[in-house]
Amino acid sequence: MTESVDKETLREELDAALARGAGPKIARFALACLSGAIPIAGGVIGAAGGAWSEAEQDQFNKIFAAWLRLQEDEIKEIGQTLFEVFARIDQTDEKVRARLESKEYLALLKKCFRDWSAAESEEKRKMIRNLLASAAGGEALCGDDVLRLFVEWIDRYGEGHFLVVRVIYKSPGCTRREIWHEIHGTNVREDSPEADLFKLFMHDLTVGHVIRQHRQTDYYGNFLKAKRTKSTGPTIPYIKSAFDDEKQYELTGLGRWFVHYTMNELVPRLADISPNGSAAA
Repeated sequence: MTESVDKETLREELDAALARGAGPKIARFALACLSGAIPIAGGVIGAAGGAWSEAEQDQFNKIFAAWLRLQEDEIKEIGQTLFEVFARIDQTDEKVRARLESKEYLALLKKCFRDWSAAESEEKRKMIRNLLASAAGGEALCGDDVLRLFVEWIDRYGEGHFLVVRVIYKSPGCTRREIWHEIHGTNVREDSPEADLFKLFMHDLTVGHVIRQHRQTDYYGNFLKAKRTKSTGPTIPYIKSAFDDEKQYELTGLGRWFVHYTMNELVPRLADISPNGSAAA
């Protein structure tokens, strides 16, 4: 039996155990949290104890212990992440302490560990750590609703997407060809799986409003229409290349904020960032 099947079987057994008798609401809530790998075993068992018979409690404890053994690696990752978050913030600061104890920050913390699989990759673990540390201390660039969106981006996108984001952040205005060569350094055929995957990354990030093609703006930040130019050369028989070297790309405003919160090895401290996402003078 695979580990995934074991987990599913245990989840069903836990559901059944909670459904019997007077299974308390808090235990049901804890099971939902466990599905997102939040280790609150003590609270569950303590709350359940007053509602079940001794035999029911004993069965629940055995099922619960088996569940936690399967979750052991993920729980260790979560513990390490939280330790690193609190090591990066000034807990003696009253504003930081108030933020850590706020229902908004606790909701963000809960969302992180429900939406993100701690065992998925070390890169994503560090991004979650950076986001939680940045959201707890320093000056906020955006609201918690945007931070929750960033948690969803970390879950939705893969490491290939984040490589593209890093290149565009470091070289705003770069083309697809420049992005590809910065990451891979070698040419591939237009009909290759590698080209298809690269097009998918660019499409996902564009549709998700993380990146966009560069647009001219006026003094007030309004986007200007591109001027149309008449082609005077011969008709080109090919469709646009996956590695086009004309259109330039940049991060959106949300994309810049995302980098500041989750990839802060690339950027200045949040306190040194102006509201438009650029480094303060």
